[in-house]
Amino acid sequence: MRRTYGIDIDCANCARKVEEAISGLECVGSVSLSFVDKRMVIEAAEAYKDRPDEVERAAEDAARRTEPDFRMWRIEDGSGEKEEDVGKHLPLRMGIGAAFLVLGLLLEHFLDWDIDGMALRAVFLVGLLAVGYDVIANAARNLVRARFLDENFLMTVATLGALAVGYWTESVAVMLFYQVGEFFQDRAVDRSRAHVKALMDLKAPYATVIRNGKTQKVQPESVGVGETVVVKPGEMVPIDGTVTRGSGFVDTKAMTGEPVPRRVEAGDTVMAGYINTSDTLIVHTDALYRDSAAARILSLIEDSAMRKSRSEKFITRFARVYTPAVVLCALAIAAVPSLLHPADWMDWVYRGLIFLVVSCPCALVVSVPLSYYCGIGRASKDGILIKGSTYMEVLSKVDKVVFDKTGTLTKGEFSVNRIEPSGGMTEEELLDLAACAEAFSDHPLAKAILDHLGHDIDPSRISDSSAAPGKGVEAMVDGRVVTVGNAQMMRESGIADVFGDTGAETVVHVGVDGRYAGRIAISDRLKDDAGKAVAELRGMGIRTYMLTGDGEAAGRDVAERLRLDGYRAEMTPENKTSELERIMSLSEGRTCFVGDGINDSPALARADVGIAMGGIGSDSAVEAADLVILDDSPSSIASSIRISKRTQTIVAENIFMALAIKFSILALTVFTDAVDMWVAIFGDVGVLVIAVLNATRALGAPRRIRRDGGRETAG
Repeated sequence: MRRTYGIDIDCANCARKVEEAISGLECVGSVSLSFVDKRMVIEAAEAYKDRPDEVERAAEDAARRTEPDFRMWRIEDGSGEKEEDVGKHLPLRMGIGAAFLVLGLLLEHFLDWDIDGMALRAVFLVGLLAVGYDVIANAARNLVRARFLDENFLMTVATLGALAVGYWTESVAVMLFYQVGEFFQDRAVDRSRAHVKALMDLKAPYATVIRNGKTQKVQPESVGVGETVVVKPGEMVPIDGTVTRGSGFVDTKAMTGEPVPRRVEAGDTVMAGYINTSDTLIVHTDALYRDSAAARILSLIEDSAMRKSRSEKFITRFARVYTPAVVLCALAIAAVPSLLHPADWMDWVYRGLIFLVVSCPCALVVSVPLSYYCGIGRASKDGILIKGSTYMEVLSKVDKVVFDKTGTLTKGEFSVNRIEPSGGMTEEELLDLAACAEAFSDHPLAKAILDHLGHDIDPSRISDSSAAPGKGVEAMVDGRVVTVGNAQMMRESGIADVFGDTGAETVVHVGVDGRYAGRIAISDRLKDDAGKAVAELRGMGIRTYMLTGDGEAAGRDVAERLRLDGYRAEMTPENKTSELERIMSLSEGRTCFVGDGINDSPALARADVGIAMGGIGSDSAVEAADLVILDDSPSSIASSIRISKRTQTIVAENIFMALAIKFSILALTVFTDAVDMWVAIFGDVGVLVIAVLNATRALGAPRRIRRDGGRETAG
């Protein structure tokens, strides 16, 4: 049993603690919580698979024991409590707090009210409670539960401590600017989430299906395979299918990132998420909604924020040790010197409070996952689906890209050029036998042969059909053993006298009853941006290779035209994986494999980063890959690497900047008198705001990077 929940929680560190509390429950098999995405996935333990509601109640109780303000609601079917903007009153509260802070300063400095007077203290106290009552209340509740080492505790102790030693102005300022930082954090998260949620609008609100001669609007989930759906102008295609009547243009931007409308007509495939922009289309459904391209993409988006990078995991472990360590240090700074020099106790307590304010880890625990999420959002806007920050981190270190050929560098739209029979076979007979043998194959070469035949095949003529991945097929056709495939397939079947290469064409050889019967020459075309993609990768200092199951001549032709660093032809899936491992061993950098077919799945899974061409790619390739290029454009590979490098740079900048500033201020606090509470506020809130704003830079378009270190504006 697996359920997905929306969650409402106000800080990354709190989210980490909730995740730990729920994962410790006996009834929970696994839990994955994303603070930035505000989503949580819970899978029940094996013994509780049939008791999902019990698991849900236990998880919610554990979460609220840890964080009293935590809220969760189921989102699979829209049931349960709906999300509310619980932070909608924060700007008003910040305004009230700021107004009372300014009023107190005016009364103190211009009307000479005494800070020791009750009236002035009441002004500051009202401002403090207006802006920070929730922080103080959370700290008190967590203290009772012995789970108090968080930012609520740090801010509350610092604020109340400042009141105790007479720094009333600073106490209100600490809480006010802490809430300002939280506000900026929430807005940045919302902005980054909006980019990813643009892809979440892929689901059509309804499907217009024809049943019993009448049209009716139903939920897409209720439409079966083989039904007829009407898609009117302006409507979204609800389910993957084939156009049977009508023609016009569809907007594919939501699915592929491609802004140019695509023309479709009878016989063309359309995917859920396309928007019909012209005439009415009649579509025959080819899949259930849950198996549609849009549903798979939505599932991948939901999971992407759950996969945490090594940097995120480091920050989580760091915060777990860092927070109690700084609390002990602050206590030591306040207590030890005060015992040695009792006359200066107030000064050392003040320094301890400054230490607490500066040391709050929010800048790190928020900005690092936020940077990755912004990068994933930017990529999704360009039709690049990255399944998690782990893969973005690895992608930034890629120095070798290995391509499949067919459907990856080439269009995969094959056509038969020539039929060359042998041994007394006619062209018509050779084509007919080859088409029958390929009848149950979904390989692009098989489709080209069947299309060239031009008529349907009687399935009763065929038996004992079997496929050898990366080589070919063999079947009994009219009682004759027909072998169709590459030269390696012929050799392994003991068929001699195979014709030689035909140049750059792909050759399909045919054997009948163990004797060579001829060959069929088929051609494919390079994708329009294949050359641009390889050139961009080369400009970034990345070496490029190609592994293909096609013949030597066809492989050599593509490699030379694209100026690849190396290639291997006539490769089986097993050969591809072993050759990929050899290429991976050439340097310490990471290796990326790009493919689109079922036979590419092993290599996609083995590579450091697997990239699937998702528009025409097979389900297994998309599942095995770490990235999916929705528009099948090879140039998107260079874009994804640029985005990952930019995001990783921003992560490093935030970590270095936050730690450098905080440790500098902490050192000055201990060894000098140069730091006051206002500097401490900058060390906490100022650093948080800078880090969050820097993280949102990952939403922007990265610049192209040349080998010589120069830059040029991305197109």
